[in-house]
Amino acid sequence: MKRFVCLGLLPILMWACGDENNGVKPTDQDYSSSSVEQLPVSSSENVLQSSSSVKTTLVSSSSSADGSALESSSSSRNGEDVVSSSSLSDEPAEPASSSSSLPIIENGDTTKISYALKPFKGPLANPHKGFTLLTEGAWNFIPEFEYGPNVNGAWKLISYGSGYQRWDKLNPGKGVYDWSELEDLLNVLQEHGLGYALRVFPYSPSYILGEGTPTSEYDWTPTWVYDEGAKKVTAVFEDNGAHAQVPAWDDPVYLKYAKEFATALAAKYDGDPRLEYIDVRTFGEWGEWHVSHLDGSEMPSLKIQKELLDHYASVFKKTLLALPSDGYGEIYTYALSLGITKRDDGFIGIPGTADSLVRAYEAGLPTIAENIGSYEAMLSFDNKSYMRWTPERWVHEITTAHLTYYVLEQESDCGYRIYKENKALADSMTHVIGYNFMVQQAELLTITGDKGTANVLNISVKNTGIAPCFFDVYIVAEFVNSDGEVLEQLGETVKVEKKTFKDGDVRKFSFAGVVPARQTNVAALPGVNVALSMYESEEAYKAGKNPTVRFDNDGLQGNNKLMLKQ
Repeated sequence: MKRFVCLGLLPILMWACGDENNGVKPTDQDYSSSSVEQLPVSSSENVLQSSSSVKTTLVSSSSSADGSALESSSSSRNGEDVVSSSSLSDEPAEPASSSSSLPIIENGDTTKISYALKPFKGPLANPHKGFTLLTEGAWNFIPEFEYGPNVNGAWKLISYGSGYQRWDKLNPGKGVYDWSELEDLLNVLQEHGLGYALRVFPYSPSYILGEGTPTSEYDWTPTWVYDEGAKKVTAVFEDNGAHAQVPAWDDPVYLKYAKEFATALAAKYDGDPRLEYIDVRTFGEWGEWHVSHLDGSEMPSLKIQKELLDHYASVFKKTLLALPSDGYGEIYTYALSLGITKRDDGFIGIPGTADSLVRAYEAGLPTIAENIGSYEAMLSFDNKSYMRWTPERWVHEITTAHLTYYVLEQESDCGYRIYKENKALADSMTHVIGYNFMVQQAELLTITGDKGTANVLNISVKNTGIAPCFFDVYIVAEFVNSDGEVLEQLGETVKVEKKTFKDGDVRKFSFAGVVPARQTNVAALPGVNVALSMYESEEAYKAGKNPTVRFDNDGLQGNNKLMLKQ
């Protein structure tokens, strides 16, 4: 069913949906040419003469003629959505009695401006998706750090940092929590426009250097937990044969305090906008839910694993949780049922890793991956036990897994080397990973009648990425002057619900407003352009903040708004 914005006897067809280019990567194609033309009523594909004798009125989407609140309306046609930022009435309307009601436009002359649109060149980092680099402390940002933002071009690709924290440092005493170092890191990342992916390790065998290595070097379960009665086992570290003390992962005292820590962590950080996601790292080496290198240590039962996930899901209501790399089989299925996604550290090297992550994508959750080793190590794999890193394989694995998040390195130089040797490819993949919004068509219709002028902006937007957008997006259209200063908003803000703008989808949006007769139509002033913006909240727009989400189009301004020029 077609939907119309009705302007007096002159209904404007809200775009019919056509076939779009379904390729993953953006192209250099111009989607339309910039032009201004006078349209006779009978010739425009978007402006049709009404055959109905019923007069109709365009009113504001914020209120109806009687002052009651109205919502932006939408419909779906052939799998593509049509969204209007104006509410419509097809019943006879009383004369406008308030400023929120807009006058009838009858027998108007129509002008159409079509905008030229091209893809954005270079890396396009956007929030809540994309690459990350290791950021283990505020020191990552000091000028002296050899792989910091001043020298490492890979920082241009990232939208969040990633690293680990020690359980014993965050929870030094029973009921005692020290968030100070983590807070310092979160704050410095926020200052640089970055989020953080948090992992809290109970154990790290990497630091078992030999038989005499102090337990505190590798066992990061708080000492007081053992003082409370938690048990340990002795295991042999296969890398060097050293005997090491390991928590008994199924010990009830250990489990009690692991859950208490999760509760405290959620009380402090659930819903914190600085956090992208939190790995559930309670069991095994590096908290990865395996004991592959510790002969004598065993993972807890499936029942205990499920109970632990149940607890995390019960205390974290807002922040995304991730099951670590070796959580496969039934526990993976169970995690998905709780809304906990999957992260895998075997990416690129282990065959089938990307295919396994597809399960999380199909469950409507963002997928997370980390390279299996350093870049140098991945280049040396022989393709027998592990697959070698190649540019072609890199692209294939990323797209197969429908990645939203990608931890680019396990060593501080990985991202640096990958970017140095594959700059153009890495830049292009920022347009592919996660969501990617590209405006494919844009038209401004101006209808001038005896009682006023209507401005209607129709745009077509495609998600050319490989995953849905997992947060709400608010789209705003504004008239701006040649310096980008806002003159007025066109229509109302349109909200796009999280998970609804899926990869490959095309959405049609319309923003409409009417200027009464004898009032200045800002759209007709010299040097006036249209700017499009995407916000993470409507409050941010109302507060005058710059948008954080960028369209994948040429014409992006320094404030992240997309300028549509004639």
